[in-house]
Amino acid sequence: MYHLSGSVARPAGGSAAGTLDPRAADGHDPLLFQRCTWCGTAMYQRLLCPVCQGSDLRTERSEGTGTIRHSTVVHRNSPAARNVSLVEMAEGFVVRGRVMGPLIGIHDGGRVRLSSTKDAVRGEPVFQLVDEPFRAWT
Repeated sequence: MYHLSGSVARPAGGSAAGTLDPRAADGHDPLLFQRCTWCGTAMYQRLLCPVCQGSDLRTERSEGTGTIRHSTVVHRNSPAARNVSLVEMAEGFVVRGRVMGPLIGIHDGGRVRLSSTKDAVRGEPVFQLVDEPFRAWT
C-alpha cells in the first residue's frame, strides 16, 4: 500500500525502499498517475477508481507521451488565444493540459510529449507537439 506525500509515493510503513524518484531522467518533474490494483485502470488525480470504485491505487510515473483527444481555442480571460486540450497518455489515462505550438498545428490525433508538469498560471501539464505541423510547399 502506498501513501501520497506531495508528488512522491512512499510505501506504508515508512521504509524508503520502493519510493519513486521525484525527478525524471531529463531533470523535469514526472507526470504521476494512479493505477487501480484491482482492475488495472489508469487514472489521473482520482481518489477512487472510476471503473470498480476501488480505493487501492498505486502511483506510477508516466512516459510523458500521448495523443491529443480533443483541443479547443479559448479567447476569454487571456490577452491572447490559448488552447485547452485533453491528452490521452500512452498509459491509458486522460489529462487536461496545454499544447505548445502553432494553433493551426494542434489538432485531434496529434502526438505530443510532456514538456512541463506545471503551467505557471493554471498549474496544468504542458505538452509539446512531436510531429512537425503540415506545411504546404510554396
